[in-house]
Amino acid sequence: MRKNVIVIGGGSSGLMAACTAAEKGASVTLLEKNPNLGKKLILTGGGRCNVTNNRPEEEIIAHIPGNGRFLHSAFNQFSQYDIMHYFTSRGIALKEEDHGRMFPVTDKARTILEAFIDELKRRNVQVQTKATVERINYENGKIVGVTLDDGTVIPADSVVLATGGKTYSRTGSTGDGYRFAKYVGHTITELYPTESPITSSEPFITERVLKGLSLRDVALSVRNKKGKTVVSHQMDMIFTHFGVSGPAALRCSMFVHQTKKRDKVDEVTMALDVFPNSSIGQVEQDLQRLIRETPDKNVKNGWKDLMPERYLLFGLEQAGIDPDQTLKSLQPKDIKEFAQFAKAFTFTANGTLPLDKAFVTGGGVSTKEVNPKTMESKRQPGLYFCGELLDYNGYTGGYNITGAFVTGHTAGMHAAVD
Repeated sequence: MRKNVIVIGGGSSGLMAACTAAEKGASVTLLEKNPNLGKKLILTGGGRCNVTNNRPEEEIIAHIPGNGRFLHSAFNQFSQYDIMHYFTSRGIALKEEDHGRMFPVTDKARTILEAFIDELKRRNVQVQTKATVERINYENGKIVGVTLDDGTVIPADSVVLATGGKTYSRTGSTGDGYRFAKYVGHTITELYPTESPITSSEPFITERVLKGLSLRDVALSVRNKKGKTVVSHQMDMIFTHFGVSGPAALRCSMFVHQTKKRDKVDEVTMALDVFPNSSIGQVEQDLQRLIRETPDKNVKNGWKDLMPERYLLFGLEQAGIDPDQTLKSLQPKDIKEFAQFAKAFTFTANGTLPLDKAFVTGGGVSTKEVNPKTMESKRQPGLYFCGELLDYNGYTGGYNITGAFVTGHTAGMHAAVD
């Protein structure tokens, strides 16, 4: 018998779930509260839509540090290579950029959205926009449909929740799915912003000493209260008026929250290394070589090629060195102090920007209560989850959207055939 499947949410995972359920023979209704589908999808990848990542599965899982292993079974059914084929087989050429990131050749996220819309039409999916689901209806423990806020009742044999997390609330991600999940007894793990700029109340931040300064290919680390490195990312970063941002900071952000919670502290220590490919001994040798080569130059000119001028002057101040003194007047302790600054300038972070300013929601529907092979609820037969609603999260670079497409495909397929 042909199943009636309702997919709630017309974002990345919901679009994939609806198309897949229809492809597997179900009669599908896709409900989206916004006037248009894919409102958040067209913002992804800077409006270009980084559809997936061309790295091996294990590497992709490693780049989903929040419960990424939960996705193994789903990857076995629909992998990153299947995602690429899904779009190329529908006439969309893809290209690979740095770090394995895959984009449509058009450089337009709308190209991906239009492919889904075409597929929805081809598969006769009933799409209702401006449709807010009030509740999911149950009879004798079984799903029988949903009721919209205008009182409309739509029958269903199974429901796929693809409502997203709580980031970008302006796109409609307001956490409705958590309410539906809680109603049938699901645990919602603590929600927190990830891939979010990091905040700090250090004087050099609040006084905007380094605001707007970008640093290339540096290592930014989060340390625990014992001084051990929790995580380190070697990428670009930028100082802001509230803290630090850029790729390195975004990747460290979830660990700021986790370390604060684990160590029961209000602030965590960050460490910044501007010479991540050199040891501190090598840095000291480089400083001494520059002193030998131009002993009569003042420090700010003699060392000006080491790093951006503002960071150099800031570092000299941190090390107690007068930027106008000559290189030959520097003492061994001065060189050691500055090398230490270059390799491990430490500052405190007190958190991140809130969920609404984050790229990704951490936390969500507990993965322990969801069947990883089908994405079906272990609490309520016929209820399926996919995308950011689930408690997994990855770094930017095509990892989160890969998770959305993989879980969306798995949920849509099993909602249709199981």
